Amino acid sequence: MRGHKEEKEVYRRKAKGLPKVATRIAGLDEVLNGGLPAGQTTLISGGPGTGKSVLGLEFLYRGAAAGEAGIFVTFEERAPGVRQNALTLGWDMAPLEKAGKLFLMEAHVDPQAVLSGDFNLKGLIAIINGKAAAMRADRIVIDALDVLLRLFDDPARERNELYVLHDWLIDHGMTTVLTVKTSKNGESSGRYEFLDFMANCVISLDQPVTEQIATRRLRVLKYRGSGFGRNEYPFCITDEGINIIPLSFAELQHKALGPRVSSGHPRLDALLDGGYRRGSCTLMSGTTGTGKTSVASTFVRSACERGEKVLYINFEESQEAMVSSMLSPGIDLRPALQAGRLRLLTAMPEAMGVEEHLSRAFKVIKAFQPEHVIVDAISSCERMGTRMTAFGYLTRVVNACKERGITLILINQTSGFREENEISGIGISSMVDTIIFLRYIEIGGEINRMLLVMKSRGSKHSNQYREFLVTDHGFEIPEVYVGEGGVLTGAARQEQEAREEAQHRRRFQEIEQKEREVIQTRAALQAQTATLKAELEAAEAQLQTLRLNEKLWQNGRKKRGEMRGQISDTARLPTPPPQRKRRGARRPGGAR
Repeated sequence: MRGHKEEKEVYRRKAKGLPKVATRIAGLDEVLNGGLPAGQTTLISGGPGTGKSVLGLEFLYRGAAAGEAGIFVTFEERAPGVRQNALTLGWDMAPLEKAGKLFLMEAHVDPQAVLSGDFNLKGLIAIINGKAAAMRADRIVIDALDVLLRLFDDPARERNELYVLHDWLIDHGMTTVLTVKTSKNGESSGRYEFLDFMANCVISLDQPVTEQIATRRLRVLKYRGSGFGRNEYPFCITDEGINIIPLSFAELQHKALGPRVSSGHPRLDALLDGGYRRGSCTLMSGTTGTGKTSVASTFVRSACERGEKVLYINFEESQEAMVSSMLSPGIDLRPALQAGRLRLLTAMPEAMGVEEHLSRAFKVIKAFQPEHVIVDAISSCERMGTRMTAFGYLTRVVNACKERGITLILINQTSGFREENEISGIGISSMVDTIIFLRYIEIGGEINRMLLVMKSRGSKHSNQYREFLVTDHGFEIPEVYVGEGGVLTGAARQEQEAREEAQHRRRFQEIEQKEREVIQTRAALQAQTATLKAELEAAEAQLQTLRLNEKLWQNGRKKRGEMRGQISDTARLPTPPPQRKRRGARRPGGAR
């Protein structure tokens, strides 16, 4: 929630030039762009049980608690009854009355009373004047004004007397709230239509019933000199007073997405490029039984183990049922509950109107201050009334969480076994930052789960379908396996893996056989090489022996020549081989 000073500054800028009085009613000043017109008249009309008296009384009580005195004039209820009703809302009026900041003026008219003479409102005005002067009050609420006006038989006199009262209030600078009843169809009686034109601000309250669910709504019909929220706003009356939950101002005030936070599963983190972004909104969508709650609960467990707080809003199961069902896949949420880091808020959607669901959620968010919020399942929100009602609920939840930087996970159960066209079911897909789609796939006569990250803003997320298994120790995302015809899962994957394993073994055996052949050939080659090497070495030895013998012969011949003294120059040279004489060769001197 915004701080009070920040709210006043925002309203001051929006209502610049027009004095306003803050009501301090949750959400109403936001709708009114700052509050009620100061020193002017505001008309609140509505049927029985719509909250007219409560709104007027809270306006005075909040102001009196802030030191601004006010007077509450009631024509239907007794003062003790008003005090008792206020206590049920947590408002103890006695101290304020004792301090002179709040005065209950009981103007109950006995229906058996007989009017005589020229009856008018001068007496009422005199009492109000005296009390306002004594208290220095500048706020007044006149509750059930139509009861007083019925004392006049003449419609013209009714109008004249009311204008007299209205002029006195304006002249004395009283910020006034008048409440009147409307018919069952929500229309004002033609007898009091002039009140809509007389008042500067007109607020209509109603309580329609749609699909057997009653919802209180507020609408500002008119506000002279000021802008205001023109839509219908659901509201509820809680144990702390009225709570109106409008959408924020026209400009979006969402915080920027923060750093990554783990989903609690490393492989899902990898598919998400590191995990969820803090302050983001993630939608998990899929048919029943695909594992959406298991994925969300894994994140809850991981966040609580990090010391962070999680609020889990569950429209499908009670706390005990949910905690028990998560034990089957091995996700134990009991330690997080015992440590006070996990808070479950459960309720049937049709148990109350959308405004009460919103009020309960925002009250817990304000008190618990969670870092993360999970809503399971948003498809159930249509049971709060209509599709538009569900959209309004989710819009306000998403907006509130983004403004506070809370990580939000929405779980949606799609209808139909093969439903993929409408991921959110309520048309909020464009409001979310990440979409995780879980589905079934039929292959080989069996059903298997698949997971796909369809969208993740600002992330390089995976674009592959991945097999998704829910086991007794959490969920698993196996490595991607692509076979002929696409992604294989389950038995089809096991069969294909078995075939590939058999092929792998055959190829391995062939490789081993070929390796043995190579080893044998290499061994034969090495043996043959050794034989040839041995022959080569033997030949080289024989050659060496021959050379040695030749050298010995040459040395012996030389030795013999020296001993005989027949050493000549030619003897020093190698002896040429003997030449055969040719026939007819000339002798020296030319003789034949």
